[in-house]
Amino acid sequence: MSLLRSALTNVSRTSLRPSASAVGRVALASRGYTTPTHVRRDKNGDPLEEHRVEVEPKIASIDESITFEHPKKWADKHPGHDMTKGDFGRHTKRTLASFSMDGKVCLVTGAARGLGNMMARTFVESGANAIVLVDLKKEEAEKAAEDLVKWFVENGEAEEGEIQALGLGCDVSDETSVAKVFETVKEKFGRLDACVTAAGIVENYVAHEYPTQKIKKLLDINIMGTWYCALEAAKLMPEGGSITLVGSMSGSIVNVPQPQTPYNFSKAGVRHMARSLAVEWATKGIRVNCLAPGYTLTNLTKVILDANPVLRDEWLHRIPMGRLADPSDLKGAVIYLASDSSKYTTGAEIVVDGGYTCL
Repeated sequence: MSLLRSALTNVSRTSLRPSASAVGRVALASRGYTTPTHVRRDKNGDPLEEHRVEVEPKIASIDESITFEHPKKWADKHPGHDMTKGDFGRHTKRTLASFSMDGKVCLVTGAARGLGNMMARTFVESGANAIVLVDLKKEEAEKAAEDLVKWFVENGEAEEGEIQALGLGCDVSDETSVAKVFETVKEKFGRLDACVTAAGIVENYVAHEYPTQKIKKLLDINIMGTWYCALEAAKLMPEGGSITLVGSMSGSIVNVPQPQTPYNFSKAGVRHMARSLAVEWATKGIRVNCLAPGYTLTNLTKVILDANPVLRDEWLHRIPMGRLADPSDLKGAVIYLASDSSKYTTGAEIVVDGGYTCL
């Protein structure tokens, strides 16, 4: 009797449960769609023929009219960091000690502005008192280092003389220039604990119109510049350390609608460089990871969007979170990868893109 009762109960439940197709029809109807009560077939009996159509893709296509050259001049004011708003400053509540950069010597390339500048300031905000800011023009790197120290002193976050900030000029695409910078770091601080390679450029041309010399320049900066810096940084980490290569979500997806194939494969190269060096240097205690930002509000982004206003909305509608990143959205990832809190993390890629690469 118990078996019969169980069987009848299951039959009853099954008969009351709506089928998947019925649920689908109800959901579609609620959105204003209707579904046919029969399946149309072509004369050969193929029920799929009605869906064999071709369209001009609105989301996945490239707009060949969008071109962009890396700017030679920058505005005096730039949204390179968010130190004047949001959550910053000393914390009085309990905080995980391994996130502190206290006592560490840190270096950031591309640090005169943009994400590199924000990352250098974030290291200091997290306790580092020895910071090296590297950029192409020496005077801009020195000015960025001076501004960094001034800001922390004026806002009560450091005493006079507490922060040692060194600004150095360097062409990262020149191996000799990179070697000289790291030799200066060795003479000044004796070692390096954390290195971030934020120097890079981006330009947009359709493939057949992309000047070869510009491609070579982009690859020399984005790939070889990253390579040279990683090699020199490792030499100053005899007891281990952290190297964070700044890649991009473009290293794993294809951006649209702007054409930028060389930039994309340059960042794909950086991504795999991090993984390969991570394996090679793991036993030396040197961790190598990749940080991959999505579309972020920097001076460079502003220049691009000012020249192509339609791009902003195109980008926004492809980002699940519906907004561009602020530079401060990368702070946590930068500190995690550089600090002791990631001591068992190497060869990883942290993507900070608002969900863009999920689609």
